[in-house]
Amino acid sequence: MQSYTIGQAARLLGVSPDTARRWADAGRLTTHRDENGRRLIDGRDLASFSVELARSAAAEEGTSYTSARNAFPGIVTAIKLGDVAAQVEIQAGPHRLVSLLTREAVEDLGLEIGMEATARVKSTNVYIDRT
Repeated sequence: MQSYTIGQAARLLGVSPDTARRWADAGRLTTHRDENGRRLIDGRDLASFSVELARSAAAEEGTSYTSARNAFPGIVTAIKLGDVAAQVEIQAGPHRLVSLLTREAVEDLGLEIGMEATARVKSTNVYIDRT
């Protein structure tokens, strides 16, 4: 089974290594030591923790009234307006999401660079790359 260092786990969870260390120190994130004394997190434990973390964050934000469950909260970093269409970029942690939508939708939402927004993804085709 694959194990992750505190830094790798932090990157995958979208938090700082210090936050991941605090969670490990508090016993929220289960770790073990390798032969060199480094703290590692088993892949299955990290997967379970990431689901738990996402559920608790969703509960804090309130109920979602949408069928699109793949939500990427972030900050609007760019808006390109055309006569009819628009392109909006959102930086959600390490993820850059680009959406093409109507200019009217951007104006109705009042989107501006620097504001918080959530990109939601729902698709019949999802590609997964192993890293």
